[in-house]
Amino acid sequence: MKSFVSQWEKLEWDDIRLRINSKTATDVEWALNARKVGREELMALLSPAAQDYLEPLARKAQRLTRQRFGHAVNLFVPLYLSNLCANDCTYCGFSMSNRIKRKTLDANEIARECLAIRSMGFDQLLLVTGEHQTRVGMDYFRQHLPAIRSHFSSLMMEVQPMGEAEYAELKTLGLDGVLVYQETYHPQVYRHHHLKGNKQDFFFRLETPDRLGRAGVDKIGLGTLIGLSDSWRTDCYMMAEHLLWLQKTWWKSRYSVAFPRLRPCTGGIQPASLMNEAQLVQVICAFRLFAPEVEQSLSTRESPQFRDKVVPLAINTLSAFSKTQPGGYADNKAELEQFSPHDNRHPQQVAEALIQSGLQPVWKDWDRYLGRAPAR
Repeated sequence: MKSFVSQWEKLEWDDIRLRINSKTATDVEWALNARKVGREELMALLSPAAQDYLEPLARKAQRLTRQRFGHAVNLFVPLYLSNLCANDCTYCGFSMSNRIKRKTLDANEIARECLAIRSMGFDQLLLVTGEHQTRVGMDYFRQHLPAIRSHFSSLMMEVQPMGEAEYAELKTLGLDGVLVYQETYHPQVYRHHHLKGNKQDFFFRLETPDRLGRAGVDKIGLGTLIGLSDSWRTDCYMMAEHLLWLQKTWWKSRYSVAFPRLRPCTGGIQPASLMNEAQLVQVICAFRLFAPEVEQSLSTRESPQFRDKVVPLAINTLSAFSKTQPGGYADNKAELEQFSPHDNRHPQQVAEALIQSGLQPVWKDWDRYLGRAPAR
């Protein structure tokens, strides 16, 4: 069965890295003036040479964003259902080897969280768990997804990778989209950071978006964790190749991309490569030129000041007031976190900042009458 693995096997990490780093100012200028940004142009825009062209790159990215998405910025919030995890990953506070309190929300606790989130105005929800298939797997989701969906017009998930049939069933329970970040596209680096558990299987994770496409999931989110490999430029380019494959193969689905940078967490590691804020702007704007129709998301990992400046350039989807631990909204607990958010502003403050920038905060993705009603 076809998957991105067949394309990934043709990509040489070291060759791509050299090609990106060898791009010149002339290549960057050519890419900025190109009618369509392809693979070679993207390499130029991701290259060190492009750092001197940040202003024209940002201007063009902003123009394309307004043309495609208008002034709307969707707001969503993550709901952490559980921090149980059967994996041991060097960069995650939920890793099984970390001695933290473990918690899985029951029906009453979930209802309290949903009510607390709705009271803040959110109508788009991202469900997040650690990867624990026995305790927080399909049985758990069958039990709780319909009730959660009854509170929200849009429901996404960021949980352990599953099979095609499971994703198809989750659609009937109210699921609209899935985020599944590869973390890094370098298999040896991936192996170094995933020490125990099912997440060690690089290829099963790599093929997850294909299973989502076959299951007909409406929205698929890709991401690479900046700082795991020693070449974030190469990881970002590999994700672009992944996006191209998916858009061509599973063209009925929508796509989003994100570039989360490593944040402090329990048992966390030092990044293998550092991406400063200017370089993150460079990547975000480069991807806007490369994929004008694809949503870009920015999380609370970044500072309030940075988010306020960057969102008007190319961001369409924004999390706000994220609590990265189970029970974080109703109980306001600051323990059990997966990572430490940087932007802790109340959602209304984030919305006001968007308005001050001339943007329109949007609290939901669609209305129920359009045919995506919750499962009954």
